[in-house]
Amino acid sequence: MRVISGVIALTRGVLTRRQRLAAALLYAGAQAMVTGVAACRLYGLRRLPDDDTVHVLVPHATRRRSQRFVLAERTLRLPRPHPRDDVPVAPVHRAVLDAARRMGRIDDVRALLAEAVQRRLTTVVALRRELEEGSGRGTALVRRVLVEIEDGVRSVAEAWCRMIVAEMPGFPPVIWNAGLEHADGTFLACVDGFVDGVALAIEIQSFEHHADPEAFDETMRRQARLIAAGVLLVPVRPRQLRDEPETVKRLLWEALAQARARSRPAIRRR
Repeated sequence: MRVISGVIALTRGVLTRRQRLAAALLYAGAQAMVTGVAACRLYGLRRLPDDDTVHVLVPHATRRRSQRFVLAERTLRLPRPHPRDDVPVAPVHRAVLDAARRMGRIDDVRALLAEAVQRRLTTVVALRRELEEGSGRGTALVRRVLVEIEDGVRSVAEAWCRMIVAEMPGFPPVIWNAGLEHADGTFLACVDGFVDGVALAIEIQSFEHHADPEAFDETMRRQARLIAAGVLLVPVRPRQLRDEPETVKRLLWEALAQARARSRPAIRRR
């Protein structure tokens, strides 16, 4: 069975993902490597579209055109491949941005970049460097999201919350994913959002996280520590952030008034 130009499969039927990877690399040549969604999948990233396209990077002098399930991209910036399951793939920061550049929804870009950074597969610095040095095609959404990531945002819901706060003139700055400690330097907790001047914390409570009993118990213990230390908590759900932004704004203004009416507790950022 002819798969693509110059590549024949000895079996019939639908190719597996592994067979698609092998066929794409055979077609693209010895120096080719996998990037984009297919490479992100090999790195174990999960926040990905259901896309079986195999995006490959080839040297700029190589004459290979995209066909069928293969997206061939000629590049002058061919990186050193990182083998994953015996497949040559682009470094994770390159693979992530190559995938993100072809996404049309900003929340999909947010989910992918946040997961890559949150799981420490890459860094914000590496993503920024790759963005500035790489191709400018399809980077409008990526640039918006990277600013959010650089500001400390680590999830789609946090990005929604950040947008809501930005629409609240006069609301104090929020520090995203802030680590807190007691006055004696012992660790207290990490909160999704923190208004330092009044010790007000924004906690985004997702159903996915709380469906795990152990995670739910740890959340309850962490919030009990925060309350005992005098931190004023504002719990919000992702659905509220998405569908009821005005309600969230009201909750934040009311919590800010309460926080300003009391003495600030003796805690500090790490």
